[in-house]
Amino acid sequence: MTRSVWLKADDTVGDWEQRKRRITAGLEAGVDWVLVDEADLDRVRSLGAVNVAAFAGDDVHVMEAESNEAEADATVVGKNAEGDGTVDLPPDLSGSADLSTLRRNDRGATGGYVRILGEEYEAFAEELAREAEYTLVVGEDWRIIPLENLVARIGEETTLVAGVQDAEEAQTAFETLERGADGVLLDSDDPGEIRRTVEVSETIDREQLDLEWAEVTAVEATGTADRVCIDTGTLMDDDEGMLVGSMARGLFFVHAETADSPYVESRPFRVNAGAVHAYVRAPDGETNYLSELSSGDEVQVVDAEGTTREAIVGRSKIEKRPMFRVQAETEDGDRVETLLQNAETIKVNTPEGREAVTDLEPGDEVRIYYEDTARHFGEAVDESIIEK
Repeated sequence: MTRSVWLKADDTVGDWEQRKRRITAGLEAGVDWVLVDEADLDRVRSLGAVNVAAFAGDDVHVMEAESNEAEADATVVGKNAEGDGTVDLPPDLSGSADLSTLRRNDRGATGGYVRILGEEYEAFAEELAREAEYTLVVGEDWRIIPLENLVARIGEETTLVAGVQDAEEAQTAFETLERGADGVLLDSDDPGEIRRTVEVSETIDREQLDLEWAEVTAVEATGTADRVCIDTGTLMDDDEGMLVGSMARGLFFVHAETADSPYVESRPFRVNAGAVHAYVRAPDGETNYLSELSSGDEVQVVDAEGTTREAIVGRSKIEKRPMFRVQAETEDGDRVETLLQNAETIKVNTPEGREAVTDLEPGDEVRIYYEDTARHFGEAVDESIIEK
């Protein structure tokens, strides 16, 4: 699941200058959505590229919005209506005007906004969720129980977005009942809080890998091959790198070039990953051939403990270089291998820490990610494939 951060920036926030400052802070932090009034659509689009949800609004906003050239990515009902308590809920919720608007998809309405003012509003949110692509719920006196109820009852039929005031509340919303909300609607002017909330959304579902040790059984020079450097748009730490290998079931941990050497300065954005045929692990457990990578692709960065994060490829650099073939054996006796450049700047992970591939010898241990499965177009499949 990919968690999203929505930033509330409608006219309850303040005048346009206040809203603009909040939206700009959100754009700089990397929020996924901003929630505004329809009258602000053109102004928001002029600030930067972001998904924009717009309240359907009252008649004044509707008239102002008619002159907008921009269209919302989602239109949300519920403001100045039944969802926020401005209009009383009908005894029979199926007769709700907000629900009717969603059912008819009037003016492209795809989302519903509900302030949880009591149990009847929880029930109303459940009704909206059956019709809405996005269900935004905000607790005025927020407690975890109402969110637990909604997470448990609403299920998969909608994107559930929970209102929060800060990153700590966002963390709780994402973790509720282990599954959590799909997104959070942040109501804050603090650029630091906005940034921290985005960071929470990015880390909450990061994959944790079980890495293991394999014994090196051969290290031999093989001649020249086309070698790929993956230059990312992010800086990596000393204990980070990528998982690469000639066989998808066994990928070697190769460190980023964060260390200085007598021959070259550090390149902490780079992993010298091996020959063009090799696999590199990508987010969500897929693999890509190194030869396929280009600017804008996503790759997975992993640290020595198996904690992962995503990075954007800025450049894939292919050059002819002398190579080593490194072969290792798992605890179960399976053989895995890869081709790495014959250079002391390329380092693998051993029990003693970073070790240059030029210093590896049979009997050493290296860290790998082993997964006894076959791959087809980068995805794991249940079939027999022999890799030599």
